[in-house]
Amino acid sequence: MSESSGGYDDRTVGRRLADAADETDGDRPTDLECIVVQYRDRPDRCTITPRECSEGDQLTHWLSVDVSATVDLDEVR
Repeated sequence: MSESSGGYDDRTVGRRLADAADETDGDRPTDLECIVVQYRDRPDRCTITPRECSEGDQLTHWLSVDVSATVDLDEVR
């Protein structure tokens, strides 16, 4: 079966993940930026994105979560 329960073609996702791994420079860590947006009527959101990327990549290179789902890294180490 090539489609996931979310309706995505698993083969396409696999290729995209492999391509992303090939593009990674193992010698250089990626600098990330955390942007928090506060809302009055819903949970605040935290978006993590590379600090430097092309304008086109800005549309797809990010991850957002509710702030309540994050932890302080120093506290969990």
